[in-house]
Amino acid sequence: MKKLFLTFIIASTLFLQGCLLFHSVEYKVVPDGKGGGEATLVIEDIRSDAINNAELNDDKKNLFEFIYKSDDFINQMKGEGKDIYDRELFVEDGKLNGKLKFKFDDIEIVEGILYEKPFYYLTLSKEDSIIATNGEVMSGEDYKRIMWDNTIKVLKFKMFSDSFEGVKLINMAQYYDYENE
Repeated sequence: MKKLFLTFIIASTLFLQGCLLFHSVEYKVVPDGKGGGEATLVIEDIRSDAINNAELNDDKKNLFEFIYKSDDFINQMKGEGKDIYDRELFVEDGKLNGKLKFKFDDIEIVEGILYEKPFYYLTLSKEDSIIATNGEVMSGEDYKRIMWDNTIKVLKFKMFSDSFEGVKLINMAQYYDYENE
């Protein structure tokens, strides 16, 4: 997993067990002009790399009971400066996806985005894969940077996380209806 996702809400929680993975993540960040704002995060194609039933059951419990339903998860994220006010799981094209909406008082908690008048910017490792953005991508010798002029009202970027080609993973969509009936 690349540097970008190590600090964020779902990534840090999903990887506690080391078994839940996702294909990509999309961010929409709306700064409030005072250092804070709101963010929407969409995680696409959540899967498990469990090798036995015990690991799979742990992954299902972590995803469906802790992340999706528990107040403990909300409180843990609030302690990190992320005030989650909406979370959902949904199946689209046979894949389980997740969506989180949260408020924050310091934009830096959103993957380390910084503001230096007149630009917002996000610095990534050279290996991180940017799928899409409404900002400008610049590359240095050891990094990539997305920059947005402060006239842009919604900062958008989508990042590749894990390739599932040639890897046997368990699609978590098949358990979503079962866990939520």
